[in-house]
Amino acid sequence: MEHFVVSARKYRPQTFKDVVGQKAITNTLLNAIENNHLAQALLFTGPRGVGKTTCARILAKMINSDGNTSEDEDFAFNIFELDAASNNSVDDIRNLTDQVRIPPQVGKYKVYIIDEVHMLSQAAFNAFLKTLEEPPKHCIFILATTEKHKIIPTILSRCQIFDFKRITVKDAKEYLKYIAKEQGITAEDDALHIIAQKADGAMRDALSIFDRVVSFSGKNLTRQAVTENLNVLDYETYFESTDLILENNIPDLLVQFNSILSKGFDGHHYIAGLASHFRDLMVCKNQATIDLLEVGEETKQKYVEQCLKTSNTFLMKGIQLANDCDLKYKTSKNQRLLVELTLMQLASITYDGEKKNSKHFIIPPSYFKEKGITPVPVKKIKETTYDNTSAQAIVNEKISKKESVTVVAEPVVIPKISIDKAKKSTSGLSLKSIKEKKEHQIRQLDVVIDEENLPKEPVTQEALTDAWNAYAATMDKKGEKILASILHMAEPKLRDTTIHLSYSNNTNKIELERAQYPLLSYLRKTLKNFDLHLEITVNEEIAKKYAFTPQEKYEKLKEKNPNIELLKKTFGLDL
Repeated sequence: MEHFVVSARKYRPQTFKDVVGQKAITNTLLNAIENNHLAQALLFTGPRGVGKTTCARILAKMINSDGNTSEDEDFAFNIFELDAASNNSVDDIRNLTDQVRIPPQVGKYKVYIIDEVHMLSQAAFNAFLKTLEEPPKHCIFILATTEKHKIIPTILSRCQIFDFKRITVKDAKEYLKYIAKEQGITAEDDALHIIAQKADGAMRDALSIFDRVVSFSGKNLTRQAVTENLNVLDYETYFESTDLILENNIPDLLVQFNSILSKGFDGHHYIAGLASHFRDLMVCKNQATIDLLEVGEETKQKYVEQCLKTSNTFLMKGIQLANDCDLKYKTSKNQRLLVELTLMQLASITYDGEKKNSKHFIIPPSYFKEKGITPVPVKKIKETTYDNTSAQAIVNEKISKKESVTVVAEPVVIPKISIDKAKKSTSGLSLKSIKEKKEHQIRQLDVVIDEENLPKEPVTQEALTDAWNAYAATMDKKGEKILASILHMAEPKLRDTTIHLSYSNNTNKIELERAQYPLLSYLRKTLKNFDLHLEITVNEEIAKKYAFTPQEKYEKLKEKNPNIELLKKTFGLDL
């Protein structure tokens, strides 16, 4: 039986050109070698599996190569790899510094690659400082770590730092495609894309997953085989969920979610993936952002087709609901119910049912024809005649609400309203329904009054001040202490038919605006001018009149009596 070599070792890059996704770093190192500008202490930092140790080995091999050596030459005598996780004591570093003094027997440089250097102890770091700062000319140190923040600053300042980035999904997928071709494996584009996504930026992880899936499915690598082996929710699940949501099919949506749970998937993982799916659909809406979609070409086409069925409003609301569920999931005591409730809310976004159209009371005649129902004729409401006394009461109510009304001398015929029946036909479960009920009753009392005949007598500032103070006193007697205090705070100033008021803060303005209609009704009747109206402003400078600093108080007193300054200097007084 032939010995199997994992792909991560078999296809480990031998030159900088083979390194995946780190072009900026490899080009920098190549230029440094060519221009003889290579530092003696290098620090390679970044996530796992992105090529730190590989680049260190390639660099060590290149700086010892003189052009006459064969490609298979590994310069094993000149390259020393030290695992700092197991050799982290002061004695290990002392042995290293003793070896550094000896020049290389073959090649130009002795290269020390210290992997996981952040595992060194504090004492070992301190013992390494002097050697790292002034190493011999024939020695180069390459430190590699995944956790740069654990290395002491004195070590970092002595090294040239290279930050390795995560390998993109696109680069990882292209390299996996190359390896599949080398091994004679036919692989679907979406299958390789899922493996690259699962690796999360680590090429070594991607190759390990690739070997595992190949062992499972053989020479034919399909998307279904990959999703089944890796136990991940594929795109088809979310495409199906979105279709059910758009169809408002809540029962099938809940059945699908139950099927997902029965396969061992977590509800948190599902709802987070659904939010990402909505985000991807939003990205497809604009041609400029479609490149942000990291999926295969076939799947990208499916995203474009489904995004045409959705609106921006639906997607924004869907992302918000799914994200809220994601945030609340860990703290919820009934996590399944939370996800199911979110799915029902998502399926109700585009639901054009009774709740959404509750304001449309008229049923079209076509509905009765389809059902074979004969409509019952509606009897006309009896009309009742009201005298001018009743009409005047209605007018006063409308005037208090600042509505435009018109007065006539003749009796007005209005429909008779039964308050009891109105209560039965209107829901009393919400403030909105109560408000609509009152508005409905006011619309029924369609009083026609001549606005031009309302009194508009001239008003003086003194008359306005007297009426204003009288109303404030009335409010004080009724127990409306706050309103009375607000009325006394500002002096009303009359300009034509506008009563101007200025307050020092917005709170007083809001409180007076709430009580302005009874106030205006009183002033209009008392002053016999129905054109009067309020204009309330906020002026923060008013408050400054009453807030004096000690220095300001002293200046005011000095203006009144200059001898205070003499008194202060004579006795050496201070404020």
